[in-house]
Amino acid sequence: MEILIKPLATEKMTIQGEKLNRYGFVVDHRANKIQIKEAVETVYKVSVEKVNTANYHGKNKSRYAKTGFVSGRTNRYKKAFVTLKENDKIDFFSNI
Repeated sequence: MEILIKPLATEKMTIQGEKLNRYGFVVDHRANKIQIKEAVETVYKVSVEKVNTANYHGKNKSRYAKTGFVSGRTNRYKKAFVTLKENDKIDFFSNI
């Protein structure tokens, strides 16, 4: 199971990264806080102080198309907000 799926590079998370040293990730919905902490520490070589998580359940979506009424569901996912120790930083854009 791959725990970290992708980092959240939104304007809100960029501000929190600068001010609060907090970074966001989309993670596997089965991962717990301990697994998320270990994954971030091994991948980015930082020390994690705190992990908060939020589950997002998929929404029902429907639309009318040329072929008729189409209904479906968006994917569910889990966000993890990781607070690092004072001197640690993560730079997502360093290898671009």
